[in-house]
Amino acid sequence: MAATERSGTIDFTVGNEVFQTWYKVVGDLKSGITPLVTLHGGPGASHGIVIPHAELNASHGRPVVFYDQVGGGQSTHLPDKPKEFWTPELFMDELDNVLAYLGIADEYDLLGHSWGGMLAAQYASEGRAHGLRRLVLVSAPASLALWEVAVQALLERMPQDVREMLKRHEAAGTTDDPEYYKGMQQFYGKHVCKIDPLPEDLQKAFAELEANPAVYTAMQGPSEFFVTGSLKTWTVVDKIHTITQPTLLINGADDEAQDVCMRPFFEKMPKVKWVTMMNSSHTSFFEEKERYLEVLANFLAAA
Repeated sequence: MAATERSGTIDFTVGNEVFQTWYKVVGDLKSGITPLVTLHGGPGASHGIVIPHAELNASHGRPVVFYDQVGGGQSTHLPDKPKEFWTPELFMDELDNVLAYLGIADEYDLLGHSWGGMLAAQYASEGRAHGLRRLVLVSAPASLALWEVAVQALLERMPQDVREMLKRHEAAGTTDDPEYYKGMQQFYGKHVCKIDPLPEDLQKAFAELEANPAVYTAMQGPSEFFVTGSLKTWTVVDKIHTITQPTLLINGADDEAQDVCMRPFFEKMPKVKWVTMMNSSHTSFFEEKERYLEVLANFLAAA
């Protein structure tokens, strides 16, 4: 039987403005099986990056919730908002709003990928996740300072001329130069997704992000390895010991989210399991989809 799907938009009020959050539910939220709510990365990307998780409904009957965070995808775009508008608090408020609208705030599992994992970790560590049953953090750092340590170490593996070229453009403020873009893609092909050509869903999501970079630029910066945005000082290292829900950590051996930036979760959280996918980089749910979904499904089904 084909999975039931429904999609729509949710009013999201911020101050005296009302924005639209686009969502999609795969499966039946009234099935009695705890739904999995997914938080995509970016910031400013869309649910297409994490769409392989929809297969959990067909394979295990688990309802899966996707939504495009405001500013990206099919949700309201706000290219003229100042940098200060884009905060983790805004996106935590949006998550609260989605959970309430769908009527699942009292019981749900939460999975965040990359920036979405940062958001999920902060949300859980601040005591906002009252109905959270299980937490999954995929390729997410515990701080951006540790993320920078990880990506800089990976950059050292790149050819010297490529590294020097990237640094030259970063220093000159010319990260929009095609040469910089080419070097960036070289890094991404090793440490974001190693599948060549990229899966169609990823191609589409990345193209949307390139066409609408406002949120990413404000919060992250010009690239994954040159962090200049408002998240540069972000950390939950001092808070994650308060997360009491069972938590699964997943990263890839060639992930830009190297072990150094995920280790604090493992060391400080009381109920945690960590799996590294040996043939993956930053998108193991595409790169090793079958094994990834098996590991995830088993964790979510555990008593």
